[in-house]
Amino acid sequence: MPLTPENLEFVQSMAEAGAKPFHAMSVAECRTTFDNWLSHLPPSEQEMGSISDRALPAAHGAIPVRVYTPEGFGPFGMLVYLHGGGWVIGSLDAYDNLCVELAARAGVVVVSVDYRLAPEAKFPAAPDDCFAALQWVAERAASLSGDPNRIVIGGDSAGGNLAAVTALRARDAGGPALCGQLLIYPVTKNAGDPLPSRIENAEGPLLTQQDIDWFLDHYIYTGNETDALNPDCSPLFAESFAGLPPALVQTAEFDPLRDEGEAYAKALEEAGNEVKATRYDGAFHGMLCFPTLLKQSEEMMTEIVHWLRRRVQ
Repeated sequence: MPLTPENLEFVQSMAEAGAKPFHAMSVAECRTTFDNWLSHLPPSEQEMGSISDRALPAAHGAIPVRVYTPEGFGPFGMLVYLHGGGWVIGSLDAYDNLCVELAARAGVVVVSVDYRLAPEAKFPAAPDDCFAALQWVAERAASLSGDPNRIVIGGDSAGGNLAAVTALRARDAGGPALCGQLLIYPVTKNAGDPLPSRIENAEGPLLTQQDIDWFLDHYIYTGNETDALNPDCSPLFAESFAGLPPALVQTAEFDPLRDEGEAYAKALEEAGNEVKATRYDGAFHGMLCFPTLLKQSEEMMTEIVHWLRRRVQ
């Protein structure tokens, strides 16, 4: 099916407003544009118990995080959320609206992680930060009104990639224990022959193959096939998918990343893991960022909320 009428109107309105492709901007311009774009969406009307900024210690200094605590009394289930943006753009502020929706509606403590970005900090800085953040959350869950036995890792796009990688790392390290992984149109394959959706949807909308190449060229050293094949960069190349937490994998019909997200869901399922995979027909990459604006985004959010509640109950 084509883009839904509402989604088509949204994409056309962006084009009419002169939105540039990601790859046509400098890193600085791309970051500013992306943050301004998401920060000026209709705000969430959800009520929160509290929102606080913290910094967790790390070898390179500190990793900023933002903690969203729902109303009520804990301990609550927890979601460690890793934002999208091709490992190059995205911020706590850009994803504030989304994290409020997740925390309030699912009744979980959301810890949004401001991991280091490329090109200033190339691979594997981002996965290192995300695993360190998960360890910090697990160790300090009680002080965050959370339950260390009810932690989900999640993210969208590049954040979905980092969530899958963090789940693999946690398994291989013997913890922290996870009760779920939320993978929203994740990047899972950065080397080898492209899957069909990378070709079919190479011109977008919203995300093109040129954009993907631009992000990846900043994230790993150009031409470094070793990094691209590393499961910490391309989780679809992991040696084993056994023993991983239950997953919700959401994909979009008109997304270049559609097939690799679905291939990852299949690999998880074939290894004996519990998987719920949902393709949103008529949708484009980045849909979840607009739950207060687009009907299909709200449908994705509703599915996530119901899934999260089941995972952390």
